[in-house]
Amino acid sequence: MWIIFACGSALFAGVTAVLAKEGIRTTDSTVATALRTFVVLAGAWGMVFIVGSQAELGHIDVRSTVLLLLSGLATGASWLCYFKALQLGDVSKVVPIDKLSTVMTVVMALLLLGESVSVIGVLGIGLITVGTYAMLDADDVRQFPRAVRAGGSWLLYALGSAFFAALTAILGKAGITGVESNLGTAIRTAVVLVMAWVMVAVTGKLHEVRSVPRGELGYVLASGAATCASWLCYYRALQDGPASVVVPIDKLSILVTVVFSIVVLRESVTKRYLSGLALLVVGTLAMLIFSPN
Repeated sequence: MWIIFACGSALFAGVTAVLAKEGIRTTDSTVATALRTFVVLAGAWGMVFIVGSQAELGHIDVRSTVLLLLSGLATGASWLCYFKALQLGDVSKVVPIDKLSTVMTVVMALLLLGESVSVIGVLGIGLITVGTYAMLDADDVRQFPRAVRAGGSWLLYALGSAFFAALTAILGKAGITGVESNLGTAIRTAVVLVMAWVMVAVTGKLHEVRSVPRGELGYVLASGAATCASWLCYYRALQDGPASVVVPIDKLSILVTVVFSIVVLRESVTKRYLSGLALLVVGTLAMLIFSPN
């Protein structure tokens, strides 16, 4: 049964980006992030009460509290960048760049935490990097400096999403000890909610909340529900199944996203793109399956 939940985790994680893309056709990405976070927050705290970790809330020390707040801010920055990237670029292009967070996390761990990486790990990093590059169009790379100067590059926001996602992982690794994972996620999500609505307010977009089209609002909220469903399936799979198998299956969500982006959003991909996708998947699986941890 656990393998079904693991596949469910990958499925729901994969469709999240597609649902979000449909929800931000005309809706501002920051407004959409703020709205969907309500649903994610409800799901996060639902998980807390399901596992019964709410009693630990009063026992979190100051250091862990600060790190949780910082990781929440990093998570919020990652989400804001991610949905902005989705609004500006194709889902099939944005998601692979976002997955570079795996590589960035390893590099940060090497430089900041003094961790080591195996030969297979180095090979995996190389495959992911080369594969991701192969999934980019030559025009995207060539026009990147000009797009950055213009302030409208989906690639810049996608890279920002990956960087802040990696920073979230490093902050967690650095010392959020003694905090149950579901409780930590719920606290981080609460920080994201506050951060997202502050961003909506300071950018003068509060008035746009009431004018979000119903159809797009439905997709935005559905993307939040898909995130919750992915979390529920993921942690349920980890309860009964081996992490060495569950985690790689969950990471295959990129395949689900690409398939849905082609079938539902009618995005086109090249043979070079598919070759890059294959390298990215192989590299990810190599890092996860052969990880010493």
